[in-house]
Amino acid sequence: MVVVFLSCEKPDPVAEFEDIEKLTIYDYILENEDQFSSFLAILKKGGLDKTLSAYNPLGTDYTLFLPDNDAIDRFISTSSQVSSLNDILNNAEFAAEFSRFHVVNLGIHSGNFPFGAFPEQTLSGDFLTVSFIIESDTSYYKINNQASVIYRDIEVSNGYIHLIETALEPVNITSYRWLELNPDYSIFKAAVDLTGFDARLSINIKENDTIRPITLLVESNTVFNDFNITSVNDLVSKISPDNNDFTSTQNPLYNFVGYHILAGNLFIDDFEGNNTNYTTLSDIPLSIDGTGIDFAINRGKEVFDTLIVQGDSVFIDYIGFLYDESNVTTQSGAIHKIDKLMKQQPPSRTISTYQFFEEPVFSQFRLKEGSFQLDDDMNLSAIDWSGADLFFVNLGDQVSSAWNSDYLQIDGDFEISYQISPIIQGKYRLYVAAERYNSENTVVEVFVDGNKVGGFLDLTSGGTANNPFGRVLIGTVVFNSYRSHKIEIKSLIPGRFLWDYIRFEPF
Repeated sequence: MVVVFLSCEKPDPVAEFEDIEKLTIYDYILENEDQFSSFLAILKKGGLDKTLSAYNPLGTDYTLFLPDNDAIDRFISTSSQVSSLNDILNNAEFAAEFSRFHVVNLGIHSGNFPFGAFPEQTLSGDFLTVSFIIESDTSYYKINNQASVIYRDIEVSNGYIHLIETALEPVNITSYRWLELNPDYSIFKAAVDLTGFDARLSINIKENDTIRPITLLVESNTVFNDFNITSVNDLVSKISPDNNDFTSTQNPLYNFVGYHILAGNLFIDDFEGNNTNYTTLSDIPLSIDGTGIDFAINRGKEVFDTLIVQGDSVFIDYIGFLYDESNVTTQSGAIHKIDKLMKQQPPSRTISTYQFFEEPVFSQFRLKEGSFQLDDDMNLSAIDWSGADLFFVNLGDQVSSAWNSDYLQIDGDFEISYQISPIIQGKYRLYVAAERYNSENTVVEVFVDGNKVGGFLDLTSGGTANNPFGRVLIGTVVFNSYRSHKIEIKSLIPGRFLWDYIRFEPF
C-alpha cells in the first residue's frame, strides 16, 4: 500500500523559492498571502503568528496542515460552529483554538506519517490522525478523516507544511456525543444508556486531566442487523435475557458494553506489532493481535464465516477493524469501528509488560529528554514510594539498553510500589528489569500483593558496559482472578535503583 501511495505524482507546488529553507512557516504563508489570506488573518487573531515565525523551543520543529482560502471557504460552508470568516475573526478564543489545532508540535515528513495518531499533540492539546486512502485512480493521505492532503512536504526552516483541501474542524465532542450524532450507532448507544456508561463516555479529558482517556470499539446498526439484532431489546434478549439489573457490574449487558471500552487512548498504529490483552471496563480484558496484515480481535475464539479459496476452506475466526472509518478522535479518546458482533470471550494469557504507562503525567515527561522529580501533588495513581526522592528519567535520543530509553530512579533506603493493571489469572514467571552495572546500586526484595517472591536481588552486577539494563527472573506467582496487583520493591542495602519495567510470562 505504501509503495502504491508514494508512487503517485504530486501536483505542482504552490510556490517555489530558491532559499525556501531560510523561510519559516509564517514567512511561507506571508509570501503567498493572496492564496492564504484567510488563514493568515486567523493566525494573527489567534496569536499564533509569532510562534510560527520562530523555532520550536523543544527543538522538534512544527508541522502545519495549511488550508488555502478555498479550503477555509469549504470548512465554513459545512461547519456547525461558524457561518463566515468574520465569525472566526470576531472570536479570538475560537481563532486561537482553530489555528493551534492545525499545528503538530513536531516536524513530520509525510514519509513518517503513521497509520493512526501523530506521536505528538497539536498546539491545542489534541491528536490528529492519518488515514491512507487508496482509490482506483489515485491515493492520498487524509487527516482526521476530514481533509485530504493535496500537496505535501514543503520544508521550511522550522518544520514542514502540508496543504489540505479543507480546514480541520477542532474536536470538541465526547465519545458519547459522537454516538448521539451518528444514528447508525443507535443500538449500541441505547445499550450504553441502559448500563450507565453514558457518564464515562461523556467525560472531556481536556477539562478533567485526572481521568484517563478511553478507547471505544463499536458496531454499527448494520453489523448488529447481520446478527439478527434490530433493536436494543433484541440485544438484551441475546446478551442478558434473565437479568435486567443493567447497571450492576455483574450484569452480562453491563460487561458487554464495558468490554467495548479499553483503558487508554489507543489508535490503530498503537496495536501494530503487539499481540496482547487490553484492559477493558468489563470484568475481563480483550485480545487484539496486531502482528499480521489484518489486525484480529479475539482470534480463534469464534468462527464467523468459512470461505473456499482454491478448494481449501478458510475460516474467518476473528473480528476486524474497519480501518478507513476508524481513528476517530474525541475529547474522551479514540473510536474504532469493528465489523462483527463482539461478545465477551474467555481471554488467553500473554506476556504482560508494565512500564508505568498508567500515570498520565509520565506521558508529558516522555515528550522531552531530562530527569523529572516526582512529588505528592502530582496525584499519581499507580506509583507510591517513601524514604528517598523519586525521578522519572527520559534519555531521549541517547543510546540506552533501557526499554524506550526511560526508567524510574530512586536512591537511598526506600520502598516503592506499583499498582499494575489487571492480569489474566494463571501461573507466571516474574521478571524485574533494572540497571545492573554499578557498585552503587542497591540490593532489594520483591513482593506481590504483600507476599515475598524469590530471594534478594543484587543489582550491583550482572550487566555490561554496553548493556547495563537487563531483566532478572525473580520467581513464580499464581493469580487466581483477573484483577489489579500491587508490586512492592524494598531496599535491603541502600543504593541506586533504576527500574525499567516489570514483566509476567505465562507458563
